[in-house]
Amino acid sequence: MDGKHMQIGEVAARTELSLRTIRHYEETGLVIPSARSQGGFRLYTETDVARLMVIRRMKPLGFTLEQMRDLLDATDRLDSGDALDAGEREALLERVRTYERAAAEQVEKLRVQLARAEDFAATLGARLEQSAPTARA
Repeated sequence: MDGKHMQIGEVAARTELSLRTIRHYEETGLVIPSARSQGGFRLYTETDVARLMVIRRMKPLGFTLEQMRDLLDATDRLDSGDALDAGEREALLERVRTYERAAAEQVEKLRVQLARAEDFAATLGARLEQSAPTARA
């Protein structure tokens, strides 16, 4: 952590999340502000912003809040610097691998949907070109 604190508005702008969404993630325990100002304002660090970005990237892939919490827990424990025995470390890594595989599957499904959507848009465009009156010279 670099010690720099940001208020929620700056975090919202950087993450492209609404204030309401950030507060919701706080209420659900996914991201807790690192500090509060003397006036009670939420203060966030780069680490908090990184957590919000993980959540933001997981959401469109269909992950639930519980799955987000589970992945963040696993990565927090791996990154904590605490001594982990080999079995615990491997179990945490396997949890992360499971999410990586699920994300890759969802990305592939989204690619198929995008290809279909692009094909549909192109079909409509071609249809409009066919129906457009020809210009007379």
